[in-house]
Amino acid sequence: MATLVPPPRSPKDSDDCAQWYARELGWATTGTAPVRLPTGLSFDVLELPAAAGHAALRRIGRAGPVALEGQRMRLLVAAGAADELPGLLDWLEWGGIALDLSAIGSGGHITAPVPPGRTAGSPGAAFWLRPPGSRKEAERTLPALGGLGSRGGDAPDLVRLVDAAATECHRARLAHARRYLWTHRPTGQPLAFS
Repeated sequence: MATLVPPPRSPKDSDDCAQWYARELGWATTGTAPVRLPTGLSFDVLELPAAAGHAALRRIGRAGPVALEGQRMRLLVAAGAADELPGLLDWLEWGGIALDLSAIGSGGHITAPVPPGRTAGSPGAAFWLRPPGSRKEAERTLPALGGLGSRGGDAPDLVRLVDAAATECHRARLAHARRYLWTHRPTGQPLAFS
């Protein structure tokens, strides 16, 4: 059976995508194929493995806009939040622990997810799991440090979001290590329990 490969996105699709972001959200775009959203202007991004991201979202409930691309989840947070991540991780006592959690801030970019209601061009393409609402809604729902310029939205505090994301990244890493140890243990050797 032949594998169906979707056609590459046309320049018109890319133009429509860029125009949607400018018109609906007032967000800048760069590039043409794929269209990219610069970070540090309207939002920053916390990026983590999708499985850990889903678990973190279950823990905190409502969050700001969330995008998926392949096996990576991108949580949109208030512009400037990327600079706060190292300090927050230290303060939350996650500093020095290897986590698959990073932040993309000023000078960075992400691939623009396909606008809501449209189909992704290829498997693994970026799409909105939780799309931004209107221009005003998108800004109000971006997690930020509590008490600093509260926008009256219903998004979680940035500290709570980072703590949940770090916890789930760590849990995923421990689970992976357990699976690795179990599948790579010497055969014929009994397990030691204390």
